[in-house]
Amino acid sequence: MDSDASTSPRRRSSSCYSDSGDSSCSEPFSECGSDDLSFTPAAAAGIHRLLLSCAAEASDGTISSLVAELESPSSSLDSLRRAAMELRLLAKHNPDNRIRIAAAGAVRPLVALLSHADPLLQEHGVTALLNLSICDENKAIVVEAGAIRPLVHALKSAASPAARENAACALLRLSQLDGSAAASIGRAGAIPLLVSLLETGGASGKKDAATALYALCSGARENRLRAVEAGAVRPLLDLMADPETGMVDKAAYVLHSLVGISEGRSAAVEEGGVPVLVEMVEVGTPRQKEIATLSLLQICEDNAVYRTMVAREGAIPPLVALSQSSSARPKLKTKAEALIEMLRQPRSASLRARPAAVVAAE
Repeated sequence: MDSDASTSPRRRSSSCYSDSGDSSCSEPFSECGSDDLSFTPAAAAGIHRLLLSCAAEASDGTISSLVAELESPSSSLDSLRRAAMELRLLAKHNPDNRIRIAAAGAVRPLVALLSHADPLLQEHGVTALLNLSICDENKAIVVEAGAIRPLVHALKSAASPAARENAACALLRLSQLDGSAAASIGRAGAIPLLVSLLETGGASGKKDAATALYALCSGARENRLRAVEAGAVRPLLDLMADPETGMVDKAAYVLHSLVGISEGRSAAVEEGGVPVLVEMVEVGTPRQKEIATLSLLQICEDNAVYRTMVAREGAIPPLVALSQSSSARPKLKTKAEALIEMLRQPRSASLRARPAAVVAAE
């Protein structure tokens, strides 16, 4: 990964890090964006009754007939669209419907729609699976139906932006099943596509990509290396350095996951991450100060050169202020104090951390 100083994030002393509309949240990640089905006014008037009926509990007979419509080789395109849309809406509005739709065998025909040539049908299939996977009981069913690779393909090549973003959300849901599912999603090629969405997507797409990357990298260590190799560090730092994106917290938490491996630490330093993190400790929200401190601690822990860089960037004064803050959590104060000690004695700390035989050989 080549470093380009001309495009690295720069410190801006006037920055104020707070995500728009998100500063009061107790967690950096709200749930991934879900089904936002929208219509023109004329179309909305035509299906208003359908929307109302789908908000209620559907009968088993209704669900079975919709599944049969999807499975029938004689169904017209319009019939397929309507059946897929109704299942999508039934799964969107009613938790009980999600269980019953999956139990009726809808998952496999919905997975089959992901490779259909019709963009609208593909979008309905992707989003119906997203809505079904909201239910924990359905996650394993969706994975066992072979949905991961088709969802990754939809994330890569679906004609509809909504289908691509909802594919990212569905993969996030499935990654929550267990570490094996998260690893399988990484092996299927989702990580570079999510990094691309993080770079080029709209506001919603970027947030969905960051949320999915966080889940995948937290769920399977091997995905962290995939994310670093896919170039995730640069766009994460760009988002962290620009409060206008409303993505500071989310990007910072994904970066913290990546600096848990040596390749991630190297990439963060090479891409200009030290000044961004130090500034976050200076002027960030309490949560941002905390995650930036933890990331700097990981970066500095085993590398004297990085410690020197962080100290020269001016990290010690804001860390001292943080360690003495009455509002900081005790655990955070302890971490800040440990980092201060590390930065004040970078060379000796490095020697203490290394085996005596290695030190004697120098």
